[in-house]
Amino acid sequence: MDKSPLNALSPLDGRYAKTLEPLANLCSEAGLIRQRVRVETAWFKALARCPQFQALPALDAGDERFLDDLWQAFSDEDAQAIKAIEATTNHDVKAVEYWLKDKFAQRPSLSRHAEFIHFACTSEDINNVAWALILKTAINEHLDPELALLDERLAGMATEWADQAMLS
Repeated sequence: MDKSPLNALSPLDGRYAKTLEPLANLCSEAGLIRQRVRVETAWFKALARCPQFQALPALDAGDERFLDDLWQAFSDEDAQAIKAIEATTNHDVKAVEYWLKDKFAQRPSLSRHAEFIHFACTSEDINNVAWALILKTAINEHLDPELALLDERLAGMATEWADQAMLS
């Protein structure tokens, strides 16, 4: 199919795609997957910090960094790997869980606790927090700065045209 704006799913990925390009990395499917990884690893770390949950020991600093790097250094190749898993599981969040288990296998200190990935969670627990993180980031890093520029411009125009008579 032709990739012209006429065949885009919506104007957002059609005629406005260039304008919205800064949001693509954040709001794309890869961006959603990255945030799912972030939520899953944050939940795992929270379980490890919970003294009442003795099945999972506290993590050392290296394991904490490893978990943070999984989402902070998340790449398109990582997203593709998760999509490949999803092709067999037919479940997006389960694919993230399996990908994380593969990553945990690289660290003996984590590999023996891989079964606690997604422990006591539903997919919705992961998805709604992932979407909230996307929206929060979009607002804080993209929308608010643009609104601040608009506010500054309007304040400048108000000052510039303050003495101009207006019809009412």
